[in-house]
Amino acid sequence: MGKANFSLIVEFTLLGFSDLPNLQGFLFGLFLIIYIGILMGNGLIIIITKVDSALQTPMYFFLRNFSFLEICYTSVILPRILANLWTQKRNVSFVACAVQFCAFFVMAIAENFLLTVMAYDRYVAICKPLNYPLIMNHKVCVRLVVGSWMGGIPIHILLTYLIFSLPFCGSKNIDHIFCDIRPLLKLACGDTSVNEFTFYAVVLILGMFPFMLIIWSYMKIITTILKVPGTKGRFKAFSTCSSHLMVVALYFGCGIITYLRPSSGHSAGLDKVLSIFYTTVTPMFNPIIYSLRNKDVVVAIRKLLFK
Repeated sequence: MGKANFSLIVEFTLLGFSDLPNLQGFLFGLFLIIYIGILMGNGLIIIITKVDSALQTPMYFFLRNFSFLEICYTSVILPRILANLWTQKRNVSFVACAVQFCAFFVMAIAENFLLTVMAYDRYVAICKPLNYPLIMNHKVCVRLVVGSWMGGIPIHILLTYLIFSLPFCGSKNIDHIFCDIRPLLKLACGDTSVNEFTFYAVVLILGMFPFMLIIWSYMKIITTILKVPGTKGRFKAFSTCSSHLMVVALYFGCGIITYLRPSSGHSAGLDKVLSIFYTTVTPMFNPIIYSLRNKDVVVAIRKLLFK
């Protein structure tokens, strides 16, 4: 009799911004502008780091891959939001929801790893400059990028299975802008504590461990910079990693607030706002940060525009 109460859910409904019917057109235009800005900004970074001979270094090789990852990362979320706002059809199949869920977290963990690799690159460049060409050779750089992309795939396929193997009953409405962990667990039947604990334990390890490595790298970097004689020399050394440090603070800060704040502080509206900032606004600002804070990138953009 208990099993008879469960209905097989073959699709969900992403409510998104359905509670703002008068703003659908405005929101579509806003998100379309943001998405185009992300594509153009990160695409420009990819182009200039590929074609400019002065930017053929490990630092810009990692930046190029980071920009490509940002495009993939937002493309998992924004096209679905735009389609929902344009058509007002918010249905998403069970399989499509699972694919979006898995792809989003695979990209997020890849970004964690890649930001860690970029911090390590700056650590070697500043703390071990004489050995930098030997340590960060092209083969090592390629392996680090591939490892960053592939590192989270097996685990998140398993975690996706763990979440989507749960029985879903009753409402099929996901009160969120994409298939995220908390809204999905609210729709699951029975005890989900083990699944939730396992998911957050893995995500915490894959998130906080890279973050701690980045903190360690910058502690070493700052210690080395303070030993550089003269204010000008210190400023030049710090300017090479200030852009990356700002991106790290923005990315991990948003991620920690979104996923690690207490359950009592969660509401559907606040979760949507934070998710928008985390998945769209941050990737939009990253090219701006690297452009404004990096003289080499500014020079390369000017050269490209003049051509």
